[in-house]
Amino acid sequence: MTDNQARFSPALVETIAGLSAGTVSTLAVHPLDVIKTRLQIQRNSSPSHVRAFGILKSLVANDRPIQSLYRGLTPNLIGNAGSWAIFFYFKSIVEAQLLAFHNRPTSDFSLQEGASQALKGLTPFDYFLASGISGAIITVSTNPIWVLKTRMLSSDKGTAGAYESMGHGASQLWKTEGWRGFYRGVGVSLLGNSHGAVQFAVYEPAKNIWRKYLAKEHQLSGKTPAGDHRQEKLGNTATLVISGSAKIMAGTVTYPYQVIRSRLQTYHADERFGKGILGVATKVWRDEGWKGFYKGLGTNIVRVLPATWVTFLVYENSEAFDQPKKISTLNNVGATKPSAVYSQL
Repeated sequence: MTDNQARFSPALVETIAGLSAGTVSTLAVHPLDVIKTRLQIQRNSSPSHVRAFGILKSLVANDRPIQSLYRGLTPNLIGNAGSWAIFFYFKSIVEAQLLAFHNRPTSDFSLQEGASQALKGLTPFDYFLASGISGAIITVSTNPIWVLKTRMLSSDKGTAGAYESMGHGASQLWKTEGWRGFYRGVGVSLLGNSHGAVQFAVYEPAKNIWRKYLAKEHQLSGKTPAGDHRQEKLGNTATLVISGSAKIMAGTVTYPYQVIRSRLQTYHADERFGKGILGVATKVWRDEGWKGFYKGLGTNIVRVLPATWVTFLVYENSEAFDQPKKISTLNNVGATKPSAVYSQL
């Protein structure tokens, strides 16, 4: 273990990995986010109703196509990069506490002096709970950024009423709607935390199942001695398959909340789409049917898969440098200070 590895805690490593992953993925797929947002606020009755390719053509045909494609990048970058960093930090802490709770000393410990207790790992529900708690924290702390992002992505710079920048948008929002304006859609966003919770409830167990399989194969082939499966590197291909599958599953199930959130957070939302979660949902169902809740889903899948792949490839590889410390820490102190990501036994 190097001096640099010794200086970083597992939670800090996961925070840095999450920040790096969020930044790279946001830069890579931001134009698709612009298209998806504009699709979500399109109504079937709108005379300007267009499809994803039509929106892309209009953005590229602009006098400044790059600026159009990356409209609202600042809040999106701050929000996504910050969210991933905060999410992984608190997820690491919550998972560590859950693992410590599962392996707390019990009365059975006194059966024999020196008897050791089998260490327990985290369950899918534990991952679901840790992700849900972490998601709730970042939802409340970053909602103002998402309101500004939605409004900037849904409009072209220079059009009437459009925010010129993040700072201009924050000033205008405060003047016209007060502090409540910064928390438009926070309720449905909290409900949407089920997305991240479902995603990690699928991702983490699947990752550990694959690691156990690799460890068994390597032991049978004689390549490595019997040992902790957490030392097995996930591999880029496995990361792509597992993270992509988890994202598609979670995204499809929870997508309607994104449509409702975008409509709640855009300009003049109450007049255009209805008031509150129930008002928007009722109007979507009445005017557009169930398909209205899935507007932009195809674009979103195309957008989230590269974003997810980049995020988890960067995250897994950024985190890997600290793996020796994590394995050593767990071996030395048992379940009291586990690694969040490598804690499944």
